[in-house]
Amino acid sequence: MDKRIVTAAITGSIHTPSMSEYLPITPDEIVEETVRAYDAGAAVAHIHARDPETGAPSANVDLYKEIAEKIKSRCNIVLCITTGGGLGMTAEQRMVAIPVLKPELASFNFGSFNFALFHAIDNFKEFKFEWEKEYLAMTEDLILPNTFKTLRQFSETFQEYGVQPELEIYDAGQLNNVAFMVSKGHLKRPIYIQFVLGILGGIQPDPKNLLFMLESAQKLLGEFNWSVCAAGRHQFAMCNLSLLLGGNVRVGLEDNLYLEKGVKAKSNAEQVEKIIRVGRELGIEPASPDEAREILGLKGLDKVAY
Repeated sequence: MDKRIVTAAITGSIHTPSMSEYLPITPDEIVEETVRAYDAGAAVAHIHARDPETGAPSANVDLYKEIAEKIKSRCNIVLCITTGGGLGMTAEQRMVAIPVLKPELASFNFGSFNFALFHAIDNFKEFKFEWEKEYLAMTEDLILPNTFKTLRQFSETFQEYGVQPELEIYDAGQLNNVAFMVSKGHLKRPIYIQFVLGILGGIQPDPKNLLFMLESAQKLLGEFNWSVCAAGRHQFAMCNLSLLLGGNVRVGLEDNLYLEKGVKAKSNAEQVEKIIRVGRELGIEPASPDEAREILGLKGLDKVAY
């Protein structure tokens, strides 16, 4: 039976508390959502931390440590720790959890681009917290910086702590960055790419765009593992296409707050269950966490620091 990795992006730093009452905020809520996603069949959980009082994205390493330790005590899911952090964070803040946790897997945004959320303000008359509107509005004048110097430094840190990078690719030019960093020895194989579709400022979630990105990566890089995630209503269509093309998938409340049109997802687990149902109709089974470790060449849960 064909096996694919299902990742659940539990909370992220894009959506704000006013957008969904189901968005996990506190460490315990993030832990519960991760365990529920694991029980539903997810092999990987992508982890961001939030201020438990306000829900704002946080770089507090103690929150990351608490979340990771509590998850590990309850299940063996692979944790993919963010190095994207929250918009506006410094490079140092974004990397704060890697030396402390030494995770198996961590996200790695692979180029600078406009990461825009300001247009979401129009959908809300009021917000629960003052920071939300300000956070969204400032992205009209924001570039998410990932310079070649930063790419090199992040790559060195990943190698130092034995962390496999999950390369987040938002547009085609970032694939050139990957090829260059491989050629210079800063990135080691195996390579794992996450094609991220639908962010304003990145490539849009169209089947032709995904095929173009995939074919471009194959020409530049040869063999690699890959997955797809897509923003909002395009999530399941693009993930379905990924499954058809042989790729892995990422769902979760970081990327999409809905289960179907007009119906909010009450948990990450609901989205995991849905994409697994889709996969099984295609003869595809979800990989277990240990199978995901084998597919991606991860170091193993016994070698993390949490």
